[in-house]
Amino acid sequence: MSDKILMKGNEALAEAAIRAGCRFFFGYPITPQTELAAYMAKRMPTEGGTYLQAESEIAAINMVYGASAAGARAMTSSSSPGISLKGEGISYMAGADLPGVIVNVQRGGPGLGGIQPSQSDYFQATRATGHGDFHPIVLAPSTVQEMIDYVIEAFDLADEYRTPVMILADGMLGQMMEPVVLPEPRAHVAEKAWAVTGHKGKRPHNIVNSLHLVPERLEETNIERYERYAQIKATEQRCEEYLTDGAEIVVVAFGASARIARSAVHKARDKGIKAGLVRPISLWPFPVDTIEGVVAGAKAFLTVEMNMGQMVDDVRLAVNGRRPVEFFGRAGGIIPTPAETLAVIERMAEGGAR
Repeated sequence: MSDKILMKGNEALAEAAIRAGCRFFFGYPITPQTELAAYMAKRMPTEGGTYLQAESEIAAINMVYGASAAGARAMTSSSSPGISLKGEGISYMAGADLPGVIVNVQRGGPGLGGIQPSQSDYFQATRATGHGDFHPIVLAPSTVQEMIDYVIEAFDLADEYRTPVMILADGMLGQMMEPVVLPEPRAHVAEKAWAVTGHKGKRPHNIVNSLHLVPERLEETNIERYERYAQIKATEQRCEEYLTDGAEIVVVAFGASARIARSAVHKARDKGIKAGLVRPISLWPFPVDTIEGVVAGAKAFLTVEMNMGQMVDDVRLAVNGRRPVEFFGRAGGIIPTPAETLAVIERMAEGGAR
């Protein structure tokens, strides 16, 4: 096993992407993800890869489209407003069935907002990454080690299902430093038979395109894509359960908020409150099966988020009215504390209405 080294989240993710076989990175600086791009600028040339600071976020995502169409593993990263600008290009990639990894190190919004950590892009990632009928797979790390692990997984999932995959992190995870273990570099990335690489008369032309002017053909491609999404929902839900056996108050939190929620659950247990934690790792597909598994024993659910209340909608959909679901969050870049979260858990355990 490799020795642990101390790395910042943004830089650890970048190094892991290179080791996963990413050889094309296109980005544009924006706080709090700029270290990721800066790290790629230093490392890509040493690995025979390409780093390019595009003239805009819009240009960057379309460069990912082009590199992916040629069969390469390609990635871009940004923070909230920059991801908004990439939305059209992500939709084009989904429409052309192209893999690729998009990293969002979230900051507060809307608008330019602030540069502090936030989770206010949950809706954007899971509901409206771009126009049209499509879903990207969305993975949410909660540690620097998971920044490494999930970006590797993201490239594999993107290639397997030919779809964009988003890593939804935040400024806290991007800037913090933790001991990590880096994986060994991938020796080989499988070639893609569908890629536009030149055919030399040995095979039919490959065409990468998202424009279908015949409505029936566009409908057929959407139906086929949603059959793939159904397979993803059935097989790729990811979640961590913590102290959920016998839990009466089930806290649901993702990413950095899950670290805070875990501390609050510990403190609640010390006080004799039967609290547990469900941490969604895949935000799409949302881990509805895990929620289903804990509903029967729960008295109530609490979502903890760094926003005004977004994932809470998915929890309510999964619970389907069988138990009350409450929300606690802080916005604007303010990180909720374990003490604040514990106070809400205690009120709920006592039966207090919000």
